[in-house]
Amino acid sequence: MSATSKVVLGLSIALTISTVAGVHIKQNWDRQRLREGVLRDLERVERKRENLRVLEEQIQLTRELVAERQRREADTAGTHSS
Repeated sequence: MSATSKVVLGLSIALTISTVAGVHIKQNWDRQRLREGVLRDLERVERKRENLRVLEEQIQLTRELVAERQRREADTAGTHSS
């Protein structure tokens, strides 16, 4: 086998090994990103639920505040008209 053949064979083997390793590394990287994407989605859903819960609390507190104001205005109006 000539020296040129050995060099070409060596380069071919090195290129093949690096390609296979690169594909495996990329697959692992893609799998990790998919996992992280699922976790981010779950966190986003949980934040949305929490935001909706807080919004409902705020709506209820606003209703109570408006009712309290109306009672005070009615009491004030009733006291002044007597």
